[in-house]
Order: sequence, then structure tokens, then C-alpha cells
Amino acid sequence: MKNKISTALIALLAIATSTYAQPQKKKEEMKAMKVGFITKELNLTADEAQKFWPVYNEFQDKMEKLHKERKEIHKATKDKGSIDSLSNAEVEKLVDKEMLLQEKELQIKKEFHVKVKTVLPIKKVAKLYRAEHEFRRQILKKMKEHHGPGDHPKGKHGEQDEDD
Repeated sequence: MKNKISTALIALLAIATSTYAQPQKKKEEMKAMKVGFITKELNLTADEAQKFWPVYNEFQDKMEKLHKERKEIHKATKDKGSIDSLSNAEVEKLVDKEMLLQEKELQIKKEFHVKVKTVLPIKKVAKLYRAEHEFRRQILKKMKEHHGPGDHPKGKHGEQDEDD
């Protein structure tokens, strides 16, 4: 009996671990694809790449942290029900938080822009912004093709974040 319970626990642990690992693996694959896409589009020299990637990775880490913060706020709102079920004071607090997050996001982007101009020529900076936009556009297009029309991966309302 103990052997069966141990086997079941090990199986559950393996399933839980693999379930967690799949999104992490997808995230890493996406990150690698983005790095490859940007590297190709910018045609970075070895010296440029050595200076650029630490600055870019720091920017991405800050943006990811901000995205997680925004996601937590949205989850908390969703857990409470619809906007209509909240008091005016609660809604005002949520809207104010969103405005602060948008300000914070803009500040992070401004800081990155100042830093990236010190490590890349301005034409490559412009190409970077275009490459990021094009990468997102291609990923969204592939997702739509993969999931089919009306079958959005984020739910029926298509709540897709542009900054992912």
C-alpha cells in the first residue's frame, strides 16, 4: 500500500513539474527566437552585441517585472468580479494604479532609450524598435493561424498584451 502511495505521489510530482516546465520552456524558446530575430535585423557587430545585450536584458527584466505587477492587479480585480460589482472608490484606486504603471513603463522605456543610444548607432536603435514591433506582429500572426479565427489563446475577449 505504501508503495502505491509513493508511486502516485511521484507521478503527481512529475506531472506538476512538467506542467510548470512547459510554460517556462516556451518562454525560453520565445526569448531565443527574439534574440535571433533582433540580432539578424540589427546586424550587430561583436562589439555592439557585447555592449547591447546587457542593456537590453536589463530593460526586458524591468518590463517583465512591471508586467507581473500589472497582471497581479488584473487578477485581483478579476477575483472580485466585474468592474460593476466594485465600489467607485475601488475602481478609482484600480484606475489610478494603472496610470502609475503606465507612467512607470514610460520611464523605463525612456531610460532604456538613453542607454541604448550610448551603445548602438541611432540607425540601429531605430531598427531595434522596428524589429521589436515586427517580432510581436509575426508572433501574434502565428498564434492566430495556430488557434484559428475566434479561438483566441487568451480567452474569448482577446486580451492580448502588446508588450509581451
